[in-house]
Amino acid sequence: MYNFEFKNPVKILFGKGKISKLSKELPKHKKILLTYGGGSIFKNGIYDQVKEATKGFDMIEFRGIEANPEYETVMKAVEIVKNEKIDFLLSVGGGSVLDATKFIAAAALYEDDDPWDFLAKRYEVIVEKALPIGAVLTLPATGSEMNGNSVITRVETQEKLAFGSPYLMPQFSILDPEVIYSLPERQISNGIVDAFIHVIEQYLTYPVNSPLQDRMAESVLLTLIEEGPKVLADKTNYDAAANFMWSATMALNGIISVGLPQDWGTHQIGHELTAYHGIDHAQTIAIVLPGMMNIRRKEKEAKILQYAERVWNIKEGPVDERIDKAIEKTVEFFESVGVKTKLPDYGVSIETVDKITERFEKRGKKIGEKADVGPDQIKLILEDRL
Repeated sequence: MYNFEFKNPVKILFGKGKISKLSKELPKHKKILLTYGGGSIFKNGIYDQVKEATKGFDMIEFRGIEANPEYETVMKAVEIVKNEKIDFLLSVGGGSVLDATKFIAAAALYEDDDPWDFLAKRYEVIVEKALPIGAVLTLPATGSEMNGNSVITRVETQEKLAFGSPYLMPQFSILDPEVIYSLPERQISNGIVDAFIHVIEQYLTYPVNSPLQDRMAESVLLTLIEEGPKVLADKTNYDAAANFMWSATMALNGIISVGLPQDWGTHQIGHELTAYHGIDHAQTIAIVLPGMMNIRRKEKEAKILQYAERVWNIKEGPVDERIDKAIEKTVEFFESVGVKTKLPDYGVSIETVDKITERFEKRGKKIGEKADVGPDQIKLILEDRL
């Protein structure tokens, strides 16, 4: 296991009725910007709960953050923050709204010309200050409620990129499993798959003698496999909803990956499918992961075999056969919760594969846990899903 430093300062308020505690967490006598998406919070009553809990606070609203938050939209919010002298940001929504809010928090204090630098020059331009953030989570999926990560899309250039900083961690996040009751099935399906692959990105690399982290990761995977279908069968099953919601948070709050190598190549390739075709994030990574496992089977062999045995109870047979079965079981699970895993399922052809390959060639940086996955392998990974 590698050396590591770990700190997660996010306060979690978990359980039914916790939105009513919001007023105790928000700063008094500060100007607050409330951010949210397309308006589902009006239909499910969450907006009313938030407004009731924040009576007397100086608050203005910014509506219209997309499912894949767009740079062009969030920059409008940045202008509001500057003009209105906002002191605090409150995100009410899923991971996309919170990702957008994190970008707004950093961009509002960025003194240079273009805050897109945080993403385009991720390792050169670092977020060193940001406005404070709070969150009311309405969709379990991304884990953004307990980390400092964000992903933003720029429509003009058809790019979807990530960045992160400890300064972007929310001060608090409220997680009420009852918000799941009113979610569309597609969002629940996406959330299950998103959380599952977040774990895989941190787990399916190579061994570094980290039995505790491995078993913690496996426990999240097994819980998602058990509880995800229960939520889809009955969205009002509170216990299943709670277990699903907490699994999504645990999948990406940093605890299962301390001292480990991480991959994130599946995400980086998947982002390109969203950028070019607008495919849901979880759907893109469900497409890419089986190809990643297949093409990288030798490099990931030890961990795929461990995953096969401990998660899917695949213990016997030749190595390649066990790997094939592990990939099959993964695909079966994704499909069973309603997420397709082939490019043609989304109308994507070889032309897009070529575009994505060319984009990685131009960037000149390899991806993966050892930074050894280049354009040629990326093309093979995507062709595997045609």
